[in-house]
Amino acid sequence: MVQFKCYVCGNAAPLDTRVSLCGCGGLYQLDFTPPEYKPALVDTAEWNIFRYRAFMPPLGEGWREVTLGEGMTATLEYREKLWFKLDYAMPTLSFKDRGAAALVWLCKTIGVENVVQDSSGNAGNSVAAYCARAGIGCQIFVPKGTSPSKIKMIEAHGAQCVVFDGSRDETADACRKMALTGGRYYANHVYNPMFYQGTKTFIYEVYEQLGRIPSNLFIPVGNGTLFLGCQIALNELRAAGCIDSLPRLFIVQSERCAPLYNAGDTPRGVVPEPTYAEGIAIGKPMRGKEILSNTAYAGQRVVITSPEAGILPAREELGRGGFHVEHTTAAVYAAYLAYTAEKGLEGDSLIPLCGAGLKSDK
Repeated sequence: MVQFKCYVCGNAAPLDTRVSLCGCGGLYQLDFTPPEYKPALVDTAEWNIFRYRAFMPPLGEGWREVTLGEGMTATLEYREKLWFKLDYAMPTLSFKDRGAAALVWLCKTIGVENVVQDSSGNAGNSVAAYCARAGIGCQIFVPKGTSPSKIKMIEAHGAQCVVFDGSRDETADACRKMALTGGRYYANHVYNPMFYQGTKTFIYEVYEQLGRIPSNLFIPVGNGTLFLGCQIALNELRAAGCIDSLPRLFIVQSERCAPLYNAGDTPRGVVPEPTYAEGIAIGKPMRGKEILSNTAYAGQRVVITSPEAGILPAREELGRGGFHVEHTTAAVYAAYLAYTAEKGLEGDSLIPLCGAGLKSDK
């Protein structure tokens, strides 16, 4: 039986619960073991993330009313030993479409009629779009200073966008209060573990496209939605014998907001400073302990920071190479350049290009 299970106390809850976290205050994980990964189980007739639905919770056919053709983005060699995955080539121009499709699939399946969510922009765009596709009402909270382009896109999908006069973390607090008092389902990309069933398809695609996984993955981490999904899929591939070893995961944070950098098993208390990398400027990552847990992943993980001064040059270089990305994506490339220049790196590497440059106004 597929259910939610509290990361802290282990208490279970059904998938149709309207409560977003455990009574103890802990966040839910998904209590679900998929079938062993086999290429024969991939539905190659579908060109979206649901080609991998055999390895997702069995929620029925509602995904057909949700999908917007997300996923199946190109993985290409930028230069020797460096690969890009073009995850900005999505319906709403960011990788968050992977998770939003899976999360809204759950909402559609359990009969949710209205949702509320907080976002720095990209996740809000995605949830708004997929709710529009599924016929679900949607309200998105974004912090003051969010790109006007992202706000316009949220509103274009018919969602109500509430611009909150506060930080990203304060905006999340206000949104959660609304969820508790306003009778709306909290379709949050951090709280709801179905989101990670969508983001894990990033790894499935890389494996299907390359027949292997590169030695090093550089992943932007604010709340860790892509990172946690990648860990899940990599563990699944390893358990199935598809890969012999686990890649090294580089957790990339902004040097101006890095609660996971030099942390133990708990995120450090930090006060976010202004940064171009707004998408990962999360001072209080709600799943910080999960991200830092030494038991969740047997491979090597390294937390690094992106130099603020390197973001604009990195973005310019990518643009001159044909990749117009938003600043948070450029921050990951800047971190890769800084790390390899200082320490070098064995094996090849992969960087997700997570968001399109059209979303950035700076």
